[in-house]
Amino acid sequence: MAGTKHIVMPIFLLVLLFLFTSSRAEQPPFSIKQHLSTVTRYSAANDGRNSNIAPAPDGCVPIHLNLVARHGTRDPTKKRIRELNNLESQLDMLIRGSVGNDSSLRKVPSWFKGWKSPWRGKVKGGGLIPEGEEELYYLGIRTRKLFSDLFSDDYSSEVYTIKATQVPRASASAVAFGMGLFSGRGSLGSDRRRAFSVISESRASDTMLRFFDCCQKYEDYRKNQEPAVDKLKEPVLDDITKSLTERYGLNFTRLHISSLWFLCKQEASLLNITNQACGLFSPSEVALLEWTDDVELFILKGYGNSLNYKMGIPLLEDVVQSMKQAIKAKEEKLVLGSYEKARLRFAHAETVVPFTCLLGLFLEGPDVGQTLREQPLQLPPQPPATRIWKGSTVAPFAGNNMLVLYNCPANLSDKYFVRVLHNEEPITMPGCDNSDFCSFKVFMENIVAPHLEHDFDTLCTVDGEEPVLEPESNADARLRSEL
Repeated sequence: MAGTKHIVMPIFLLVLLFLFTSSRAEQPPFSIKQHLSTVTRYSAANDGRNSNIAPAPDGCVPIHLNLVARHGTRDPTKKRIRELNNLESQLDMLIRGSVGNDSSLRKVPSWFKGWKSPWRGKVKGGGLIPEGEEELYYLGIRTRKLFSDLFSDDYSSEVYTIKATQVPRASASAVAFGMGLFSGRGSLGSDRRRAFSVISESRASDTMLRFFDCCQKYEDYRKNQEPAVDKLKEPVLDDITKSLTERYGLNFTRLHISSLWFLCKQEASLLNITNQACGLFSPSEVALLEWTDDVELFILKGYGNSLNYKMGIPLLEDVVQSMKQAIKAKEEKLVLGSYEKARLRFAHAETVVPFTCLLGLFLEGPDVGQTLREQPLQLPPQPPATRIWKGSTVAPFAGNNMLVLYNCPANLSDKYFVRVLHNEEPITMPGCDNSDFCSFKVFMENIVAPHLEHDFDTLCTVDGEEPVLEPESNADARLRSEL
């Protein structure tokens, strides 16, 4: 019996070891490029999963597509470039503060010494980089492939409407998408390119794609909330500051950590460098820093306040209007080429995130009822707890929502259905019984109608003030162009 016990115990331990190693093997390796909140590249956010869409029910045919997309990967803004330029001297001062302490100097990462910002000397910031152009170009190609029937017509600006904000990175993203969408369909050059129109509104009056700029009440809310958001981040930044100070023997401050995390995101996303600033942080520290970014996104742009997304009502109204026009064209059997088949919009995270919230995406259980009652939701839980709200998923670079309108003539109760794709993947809508394929009638009643009780001017006008739209300048007018 004693011998049997000795045999059983090693076998039991081997089984445990096998189960442990198997569970570890099933977990994908940690990739920091997937944990950069809204600085995440589209390919990292999707992890290679593009356009894995299940076919629509038999007999259902797409008749119209709405797209709301964020611009592609871009350079840091001018303000952030100045922050990175200042980081050069700050790192130098940290190293000089450790001179004479050999044990501390041995811990200092070699790249610290003499580091220069890759964006030093750039006069302008925020421009679309080549990788960002590619994100939208290939999104255009995949969109045409996925909905070939919708994009079979010859190009006309009345059939395929393309809109972008006046910000160059958004309009450039629209051009890149259009080049992919209409590639090989024209007569220009050996690649058979074709010209197409991109329409932009004045920044001062673009309540459809830059509503966040036109809503004074939101501007006031954001300005008042930013200090509270910074305060919320402080415990995480303080803990990581202490850890890195002990790890590298340098007198880091909270501001150093904030700038180094920003540098990490830019290096990983734009330059494919993960062994410098990103190498300072452990995976658990990255998860916490990512959470601070996601919480900021939640409070200032997402479900943290109903005004964040209610001000996007003009965009929702435009989407619904285009669907109703498509249904009318189908019912009246209009001639092909005489009605719109796609309305394509290119804007910013500040556009995509509120629109995503208007659709009720990334909600769980009772959250749906709270948003309809305009109650703020609880903050996303801090790691290691899992959460559904992640900036890398909700609004990465080139992040997008597609609303596809289908005609299903065999369905007797409702011939028209809506499918929502988020980043090219079908996504369930809590307002549609957690289905990604929803009857147009239910979509209107459960998702759209509750929001349409509000009016943009009423929502956004500060008490006692009349809404005022600034006149369009000559510079604004020149940006309206035929491309």
